[in-house]
Amino acid sequence: MEQRNSIIDSAAGKEIYHKIYNNIQQVMKGQSTAIRNLLAAFASGGHILLEDYPGTGKTTLAKALACSIDAKFKRIQFTPDLLPSDIIGISIFDQSDRSFHFHQGPIFANIVLVDEINRASPRTQSALLEAMAESQVSVDGQIRKLEDLFFVIATQNPVGSHGTYPLPEAQMDRFTLQFSLGYVAPEDEVQILSAQIGSHPLKNIKPCISLQEAVMLKQQVEQIRVSDVMKRYLVDLVNATRSAEGVQLGGSPRGSLALMKVAQALALFDGYEFVTPEHIQELAVSVIAHRLVMQPQARFSGQTAAGVVQEILNQIPVPA
Repeated sequence: MEQRNSIIDSAAGKEIYHKIYNNIQQVMKGQSTAIRNLLAAFASGGHILLEDYPGTGKTTLAKALACSIDAKFKRIQFTPDLLPSDIIGISIFDQSDRSFHFHQGPIFANIVLVDEINRASPRTQSALLEAMAESQVSVDGQIRKLEDLFFVIATQNPVGSHGTYPLPEAQMDRFTLQFSLGYVAPEDEVQILSAQIGSHPLKNIKPCISLQEAVMLKQQVEQIRVSDVMKRYLVDLVNATRSAEGVQLGGSPRGSLALMKVAQALALFDGYEFVTPEHIQELAVSVIAHRLVMQPQARFSGQTAAGVVQEILNQIPVPA
């Protein structure tokens, strides 16, 4: 296997990553891991789902990314009465020329923040399926392409909270990563309080990269090499979930592909030309766990999907 000392001396992709990272860090105190995870999903062309209690900074993280890139940003607040047409758009009859004209919904943007996704009905949630999987929507029998750079950041309150609907398995499988921010350390929380005296620090965030640089970042991630040994290693990890005890539905091939792509992004961020086992292991739980469906008796006994993936990581031999 290639050695860790093969470092890229200078890479435009790595520089772009650090620009965005440092910009977001001005707002998100004590959340370095969350920022790295967010950018790994963004650079790999995926989407993320943030699950945590209200007030932990989920929306702020999404807005900080949007403010850091000179791109089109839209925010959709999901509510029980939201309709699919409120997301995708609708055709309206124009009396002047007696014809229908399509009016784009907020999904036609580069970065889309879907706030509290699990407060909308499953019917409305499903409006995102085609968009997230194929970067297109079908309206009135026509396929309309979305932006070349299309990134969904969805937030949800913990399942079981008042007024929430669980996301179906097909929807969960569209998200590259799912993770939580958690509470920051007391000293970081003091910095948050100090920073928001007078005005919110988001108002001071300016774009640090262009849309073209964001596209370049994605292109450079695709150039990171993944050896056949590394591909087999990550496939073995995902495949092991399909026969794991307590798991009713294991990880999909889409999960294997997502894990490979985020590993490529992490390798680029660290200045490597190739993926290593450490890059695969770093986000394996965040990529795979939310795709698993646990058997009822396993859930009742306290077994978790994250615990299953972590146990598999400990059991599967690491390539030498």
